[in-house]
Order: sequence, then structure tokens, then C-alpha cells
Amino acid sequence: MKVLFATDGGKQSDAAVESIHRLALGEDDEVKVISVVDMALPMAIDIYGGFLPDTSELEKTARENAAKVVSETTEKLKAYADSGKVSVSTDVLFGSPDSRIVETAEEWHADLIVVGSHGYSRWERLLLGSVSDSVVHHSPCSVLVVRSNTAE
Repeated sequence: MKVLFATDGGKQSDAAVESIHRLALGEDDEVKVISVVDMALPMAIDIYGGFLPDTSELEKTARENAAKVVSETTEKLKAYADSGKVSVSTDVLFGSPDSRIVETAEEWHADLIVVGSHGYSRWERLLLGSVSDSVVHHSPCSVLVVRSNTAE
């Protein structure tokens, strides 16, 4: 089984790691851990100066944070894995999270996508969007959406 695990490092991701452990993966199974950096910023131009801020430092910080999230998640997964039988790979991607998750699942031929849910209310989903909802509706394979056990 090929499991694509998309994480942003939140507590929902920790609950998703526990869910992957419950799948009882074996020797022939693979898990790919990804984190997607969304650098989409509103392109507003200052009408007085026309200055657009340099976002390279912001991008560098976002890339480093995503790499740290992927590394920490991989360590948690390996702690659950039975003596390293499950193959774990990682990747940091850039773009729209929902699109990149679905594209990666298609390219990698994933059997299952695992994502955490932030548990947004109806209004929060309307304003912020829901990555997990979009992945569920556009995925080429099954999707496991995991909610955190702890109340906010």
C-alpha cells in the first residue's frame, strides 16, 4: 500500500500519525510524507510608491519550517514503524496545498491519502477554505481525514 501523508505540523497531524500506525503497514508498504508551502500572497501595489516587498526571506523561513515539519513527522512515523519495515520518503512542495496533494497522489500512484482536519466551522470553511474537503473531492484514491482528539 502506498500512503501519502500531507502534514502542516499541527495537532491534527499528530492524530493522523496515530491513525497511520493503526493501519498496521508492513514490509511492502510505503509512506510518503509531504508538506506544502503556500506562497500565494495578495498582490497589492502601494499606489504611492509602487513598491512590492521582497518575499525571499519569507519563502526561506517557510521552506525551513516545512522541512522541519516533515522531518519531525517522519521521526514520529519511524517510531511507530515495526523495526523499519515500512519505507518512508519525504518531500517539501510549493503551491496550492490541495492541488499539490492531489497531483502528488496521482503522480506517485497513492492508494490512500491521509490528511488532518482543522475542524473549521461552516463560516471558517467559507472564508478560509478547506484543504481536506478539496482533496476528498478531487483525489484519485481514498482519503482518510483525521480530526484531533483534543478539544481546542
